[in-house]
Amino acid sequence: MSHPSLGLPPGDQRVVYPDAARRIRDGLPRLAARALEVAIQRDPTLRERYDEVGLRERLLDARLFGERLALAVSRDDPSSLGHYAEQVAPPYRRKRVPMDDLIHLCEGLRAALPGAVSVEEMGVADAAIDSAISALRFHRRLAGDARPRNPFLQAIYKGG
Repeated sequence: MSHPSLGLPPGDQRVVYPDAARRIRDGLPRLAARALEVAIQRDPTLRERYDEVGLRERLLDARLFGERLALAVSRDDPSSLGHYAEQVAPPYRRKRVPMDDLIHLCEGLRAALPGAVSVEEMGVADAAIDSAISALRFHRRLAGDARPRNPFLQAIYKGG
């Protein structure tokens, strides 16, 4: 990744798929709602763990990931969504949001996208979503993630 203070050239800012980005941004409320539905289907405990405000926050999270996905698709730069996931993982950990929930939202975006983008653009979107999921999976394995633990193993580690 380029960094101007290191004397490296700026990243490539050319726009490759402007129509795809526009279609994603225009359909973002629908895509985010569908992403949340898919996330709830994949993990039904979301409804139990989050109240109405929490579900609205996850809907906003899906919109933010969708906005960054549109940027990644427009520039044909799948790694930019992965960099975004790296940046937002610490605040979500502080808010005690499991990384699995964000992974489910990303998978929900993947499921909602085929109606908004072409097959060629979907390849870029898939690569971007895979990049974000791999970053979130890395942060998932770090200590302090809010995912549920195995009670038996937790008792062994605590010694009680």
